Amino acid sequence: FYQIRNLISQRLIKDHGFKFIAVEGDWPDAYRLNKYIQKGEGGNAKSVLMENHRWPTWMWANDEIVKLAEWMRTERAGFYGLDVYSLFESVNEVVNYLKKNNLTLAQEVQRRYACLDPFEGDEISYARSLLKYPPGCENEVLLNLQKLLELRMKDVAHDGDELFSSQQNARIVANAETYYRAMLAGDASSWNVRDGHMMETLDRLLERAGEGAKAIVWAHNTHIGDYRATDMKESGYVNLGGLARQSYGDKNVALVGFGTYEGEVLAGTGWGRPEQVMPLPAAQEESYEHHFHKAAEKYNINQFYFLLEDKTRTPFARRLGHRAVGVVYDPHHERRGNYVPTELSKRYDAFFFIDKTHALRSLHAMFIRGEFPETWPTGQ
Repeated sequence: FYQIRNLISQRLIKDHGFKFIAVEGDWPDAYRLNKYIQKGEGGNAKSVLMENHRWPTWMWANDEIVKLAEWMRTERAGFYGLDVYSLFESVNEVVNYLKKNNLTLAQEVQRRYACLDPFEGDEISYARSLLKYPPGCENEVLLNLQKLLELRMKDVAHDGDELFSSQQNARIVANAETYYRAMLAGDASSWNVRDGHMMETLDRLLERAGEGAKAIVWAHNTHIGDYRATDMKESGYVNLGGLARQSYGDKNVALVGFGTYEGEVLAGTGWGRPEQVMPLPAAQEESYEHHFHKAAEKYNINQFYFLLEDKTRTPFARRLGHRAVGVVYDPHHERRGNYVPTELSKRYDAFFFIDKTHALRSLHAMFIRGEFPETWPTGQ
């Protein structure tokens, strides 16, 4: 998937004027890579990406992103993170920026962010604390965001990109606090906060890039594919792809999905667990991936793509299972919850199918290779 996304992205940037790539990743980590691409800071792409330590590191610290970033240096295209997880990393980025540019405000902001100090960088610990003290640090982070947004170029000595990044980090702190607060509800709330933040970030990046700017987004199918064409809508979830269509208009958004029949994947068996190269078993019968596998067999090809311009009068308008493999995965549980009921033609505008895939190569190379047990059923 990453190799094909690389090829698509390079073509869109070089030949069609796309300005930047925004990924399902943390802003601070992605912004370090952006500074390497734009200004050569950090030595090389690999050394910059090796600084990524938030799990799952392999999502962006991998060989394919190194290749992409080195190519992007020739085009000076931007690379940004859309996600909301980096609560404590973003706090540090805001304070460090202000210490260099506005020491008085830095001290004021740091006093308010000290509300988060007892949790020692542990977001889950902060979320649990809200059960005993619901107000938490909500007022403090919102007031700091307000102070950062009031800053103008005349107030600081640094360039506009750094000010924009600092304001974005303050926004992440505020939205991350809301996200971890919403986790307590145990429903769609936290997911919707997260995708709402990604949409807000994309809006601001496009606005900053100028009128008519075009962007590429890399994210999992569950964020890209329109939520209204799945069972997400019935459960109260929204996502980035659907929000983008609603905000920008169907004709100004192209949603591209990916699928595979079998192969291997780099993932962990639980959140924070060691990365492993895991076998990816054959897709369920009567899933979209199973039908595409039959087509690949018939024509003796490993990959193909097709456009989904007809949204209703097509076999792809049927609601069938569509595989969803994430960073947390266990092949033994493949048949429990790994398929999203999907009307493919309404969920995407185009679809890439790779019959047999291979795993990413992690830069940190801390993975172990998993194998199927001898009792694993073959091809069922």
